[in-house]
Amino acid sequence: MPGSVVRVVDVYPYRESAVNPEFLLLRRAPGTQYAGQWRMVGGKIESGEAAWETAHREVTEETGHAPDRLWTLPSVNAFYEWQDDRINLIPAFATALPGDPVLDDEHDAFAWLPAEEAAGRLAWPEQQRLLRLADQTLRAGIPPQLVVRTPPE
Repeated sequence: MPGSVVRVVDVYPYRESAVNPEFLLLRRAPGTQYAGQWRMVGGKIESGEAAWETAHREVTEETGHAPDRLWTLPSVNAFYEWQDDRINLIPAFATALPGDPVLDDEHDAFAWLPAEEAAGRLAWPEQQRLLRLADQTLRAGIPPQLVVRTPPE
């Protein structure tokens, strides 16, 4: 029977626009894992770190902006890794950003895109689904119970 593991987080940064939210995608720089791919913010959970802390840290590192309000998506990214007979569960978050990112050495370009266009640039179906879910949740109104209290109460 496969085991399950939580090792990384996904974060879907967005900005409010006059019409609809726009989502930030970052293009991975040459020489990095997933070079040339458009991706959302993400990263590994460090020892002793909660998933929401990783999300906060990764947004700050990859965009240059510390999130004011981080919220969880009401779903996780899940996939099976047959090589290790392991189910990966990836907590998913979203946050508004106040401006354009300051690119680090992991990325060489960024784009603000409407949800459908952004989802179309993502390589993985689960990430596409979660970006669309972030958009739907924003349009419906973020339920208060999804907002991360930092630190939690």
